[in-house]
Amino acid sequence: MLFKRFVEVGRVAYIADGPYAGKICAIVDIITQTSVLVDGPCSDVPRHAIRLNQAHLTDYTINIGRGVSTKSVRKNWEAEKINEKWSSSNWAKRIEARHKRSNLTD
Repeated sequence: MLFKRFVEVGRVAYIADGPYAGKICAIVDIITQTSVLVDGPCSDVPRHAIRLNQAHLTDYTINIGRGVSTKSVRKNWEAEKINEKWSSSNWAKRIEARHKRSNLTD
């Protein structure tokens, strides 16, 4: 089995747990084996540290260096059109459908 998603600087991740659950962000720096520094300027996620078990890695990456500023992350995020790629992915569509189903009432 070949792994395709690695924890690396520039990898886009989906936050599954915590106060920013349901949003996507980019890994800016690796702190330890179990935590990373993330930033999501285009998805309203401030720069903060999260545990890796709170995040799910996506197939998308942006070309940034280690520890770059939020301005650089935003520029590369918009250049790669991450929001458009994410919203058109099957993963995001399934999450949206699950959310709609849970909000249905009789």
